[in-house]
Amino acid sequence: MAHPVDAHVGRKLKQIRTLRRMSQTDVARKLNLSFQQIQKYEIGSNRIAASRLFELSETLDVPPSYFFEGLNQISGDQPKQDTGMEIVSALAAIKDAAIKNRIVTFIEDVSGVTVSRQR
Repeated sequence: MAHPVDAHVGRKLKQIRTLRRMSQTDVARKLNLSFQQIQKYEIGSNRIAASRLFELSETLDVPPSYFFEGLNQISGDQPKQDTGMEIVSALAAIKDAAIKNRIVTFIEDVSGVTVSRQR
């Protein structure tokens, strides 16, 4: 069973990777890893070394601290519901690229944050 911290860091990795519109393969290639290794990181079954976490933060254009945001909210075995991840999943399910881009543009306008559009 994954340690709660490893599971949290993995969820944050999946969240930012999805927001950046990158596949597990895209991230793996940039780090000379297999996509299976990224999968293991995301589910928390493999721990991410500090050096690898730093490389991931550079690849995904976030500070290393991003992966630990919300960590102090973890209590017990029950994971907190992550509304941001639910939104990311819903956005990823939209097949029409034009609609997806309009939604992302709207979110950028409202939040004041620009999402990297790598593909």
